[in-house]
Amino acid sequence: MSDTNTAEFGRRTEPPKAEPPKTASQALRPETGTPPPAPRRSRASRNQIVVFMNLVVSVVMIMVIVAGLAVYLGRQAFFSTGPTTAAKTFLVKEGATTGQIGSQLEQGGFITDSTVFRLGLRAYGGNESLKAGEYEVPAGASMRDIIQLLQSGKSIMHSLTIPEGLTVAQALRRIADNDTLSGAMPSEVPAEGSLAADTQRFTRGADRKTIVAKMQAQQKELIDEIWAKRAPDLPLADVNEFVTLASIVEKETGVDSERPHVASVFVNRLRKKMRLQSDPTIIYGLFGGAGKPADRPIYQSDLEKPTPYNTYVINGLPPTPIANPGRAALEAVANPLQTNDLYFVADGTGGHVFAGSLEEHNRNVARWRAIQKQQSGDGAKPGTQGDGSTAQ
Repeated sequence: MSDTNTAEFGRRTEPPKAEPPKTASQALRPETGTPPPAPRRSRASRNQIVVFMNLVVSVVMIMVIVAGLAVYLGRQAFFSTGPTTAAKTFLVKEGATTGQIGSQLEQGGFITDSTVFRLGLRAYGGNESLKAGEYEVPAGASMRDIIQLLQSGKSIMHSLTIPEGLTVAQALRRIADNDTLSGAMPSEVPAEGSLAADTQRFTRGADRKTIVAKMQAQQKELIDEIWAKRAPDLPLADVNEFVTLASIVEKETGVDSERPHVASVFVNRLRKKMRLQSDPTIIYGLFGGAGKPADRPIYQSDLEKPTPYNTYVINGLPPTPIANPGRAALEAVANPLQTNDLYFVADGTGGHVFAGSLEEHNRNVARWRAIQKQQSGDGAKPGTQGDGSTAQ
């Protein structure tokens, strides 16, 4: 046995020290365990795509919330009472777009937000478009109320009355001066007597040429209708003579009930080849469609002035009408009263007194002169006719 082995064999190995015994309280106390390992962050959670997707989801959720709130508030504004405190008129021009209408409504104080108006129109307006015209918007009308009003087409109607007996020039002047109409006047002046003496109804901004064309069509329809129902054997060659005589009857009297009687006087004169001797024809020959100035009397010398319209000088009817006759005058000429009268003169009450003989007529004229003298204090001016009568 070598020395090394002898030494290792002879080395004394000391046994491990024993732990001291635990007390009862230490034995009952729980032992401290090994702490769990610290959690490790997963690679997926650190991935940039996951981070971006989380951001996107958050943004989308915020947008959905904001959009829902906007829709709610917009709907409330669309159906809520509007800002107007009194009824106001609003004009929708022909060809205006929805955007233009909405902006004009907002600028005019009818609505609070033109964007809400346009979106509301898309959502609740259906397929009906907004119609041109002038509308009266009630106080406090909501955007929904305004849309329904503009879709209804129930716009404010304006009117223009052309009385019977106006000339074409006088009627055109009224049309041109009416500021609710728009557009230029016709370049060609319609024929005398060709415009309807009636009330025209239209919306603001209606075209003047359209109004004139409508009046021409109405008058032609009326003339054709009455001419077709005329009495037989009238001493009238054509429709032009018919309208011409009706215009003279129109200017001679404003009393509807006596127009057939006045018409009978002129028809009787035409049949007897007598001159009509009507004062209104003298006036038209002197002043044309412009009409006689209100302070200009008819002088005795005027009766002899040779114009194509002076029925004191010419035989038969003038070449054209002298005014626009209305229905009553046209019907009176188409079916005149059956009389033998050849004369009439004013009676002082707005009407006329008729006579079949010159002698009777002269007495009637004398009575009228006496009435004039009583009314004016000095009688009629010397050398004037001005009595609304046919001459002696």
